[in-house]
Amino acid sequence: MTEYKLKDLLEIKNGRDYKHLSEGEIPVYGSGGLMRYVDESLYQGESILLPRKGTLSNIQYVNESFWTVDTIYYSIIDKSKAEAYYLYRYLTLLDLNHLNSGTGVPSMTFGAYYDIPIKLPDLSTQKKIAKVLSDLDAKIEVNNKINQELEAMAKTLYDYWFVQFDFPDANGKPYKSSGGKMVYNDELKREIPEGWEVKFLTEEMDLQYGFPFSTKLFNTVEKGVPVIRIRDILNCTISNYSTQEVDDKYKLNKGDIVVGMDGNFHINYWNKEDCYLNQRSLRIRSNEDSISEIQARYSIEPYIKAREKNVSRTTVAHLSAKDVNDLKVLKAANKIQLKANDFFKSNLDKIVANREQNQKLSELRDWLLPMLMNGQVTVTSLRGTKQSHEVNTKSELGMVGEDKEIYKS
Repeated sequence: MTEYKLKDLLEIKNGRDYKHLSEGEIPVYGSGGLMRYVDESLYQGESILLPRKGTLSNIQYVNESFWTVDTIYYSIIDKSKAEAYYLYRYLTLLDLNHLNSGTGVPSMTFGAYYDIPIKLPDLSTQKKIAKVLSDLDAKIEVNNKINQELEAMAKTLYDYWFVQFDFPDANGKPYKSSGGKMVYNDELKREIPEGWEVKFLTEEMDLQYGFPFSTKLFNTVEKGVPVIRIRDILNCTISNYSTQEVDDKYKLNKGDIVVGMDGNFHINYWNKEDCYLNQRSLRIRSNEDSISEIQARYSIEPYIKAREKNVSRTTVAHLSAKDVNDLKVLKAANKIQLKANDFFKSNLDKIVANREQNQKLSELRDWLLPMLMNGQVTVTSLRGTKQSHEVNTKSELGMVGEDKEIYKS
C-alpha cells in the first residue's frame, strides 16, 4: 500500500450555475443527485463528484459528459496513480461528517477534501478490484434498464386499452378506432366501452392503512420487525425496526402498491417480504377477481399527484382517507380484463424479481467492498469460492468479474 493525500490523486473543480443553458441530453448533477438535462457539458469523462453542501455522504461517480452545480465539486483524476472507480468506492467508505465546516448546512472545502489520507495498492490491483465491483454495478444497471422497459410496456398497454380504448376487438382490431360501441358514463363525464364498469378503488382492491408504531421503540440494529415509513417507499429501503407487537394484516407482500400519505405522495411496488407498514401510508393489493396492481397504480397516480401539487407550498401535503375513498378505477369486460391482468402480472413479477436480484447484488458488493479495499480478500481468492450471500446467476447477465470469472456468493 502507498500512502497519499487526496490532493495527490485528483484536482477538485467548482460546479457552476446551469440556468442559462437550454434543455438537452447532458446530465446536471447536484449534491442530491441528477437534477435535469442541458445542452452543454462542464467536463467529459471519468470523474468523482464530491458534495460541497448538503448530504456529504452522496459521493457520485460519472463516466460521461456532464455538468455540476455549485453544491457539488467535480474532479480530474490522476490516472497514473489512481483508478477512478476504485478511488470512488474507497471514498464512499469514509465518514466525512467530522470534516464538516458548515454551522448549519453541512459543507466541505477544497482543503478538507485535499487533506484526506488515502492508502492505495498498485494500479493493477486497483483495476482488478474495480472490475469486480463495477461488474456488479453494471448488472444492477442492466436490471434497472430492463425494469424501465417493462414499466414502459405496461404503461403503453394501459394507455391503449384503458385510456384510448383501443384494445383488440373480436376481430383483433382496435376497438374504439374501429367503431366499437361506446356509452356515456355520468361519473367520469365521458364515454367508455359498452360493458365496462366504473368502480371505487375501495370496492375493487384490498386496502390497508399502516400501523401506528411508536417511534420510541424504533431501532436500527435489526431487532424486531422491519418498519416501512414514508421515507422508505421511493427506493424500497428499510431504515427502522421495532419490537412492538403488530398484527399480520399490516405485513406487506411482494408486488403490493405502497403509497405515502404525507409530504411527497410516493407510490411504488414493494419487493421485500416480512415488512410492516407504518402509519400515514397505504397498502393496495389485488383481490382474486379485481384489476391488477399495475392498472390500479396507473389509474390513481394522476389524481394523487394532482392532489399533492395543489397543496400550498407553505403547507405539508396530506392524503386523507376521504381522498382515497373517492378514487375510481375502470374495470373492463371480463375477457379484456383477464388479458390485461395476465400481461400486467407477468410484468410486475419480472420487475419485483429484478429488484430482488439488485438487492442481493448490492448486498454482495457492499459486503465485498471493505474487505477488498483493506486486502482482507483478494480478487484471486474469490475465484471458485462461495461467499455468504446468495445471488441469482441464472441468466446470461450473471455477475461477471475479471476474465469473465463468475463470482458466486
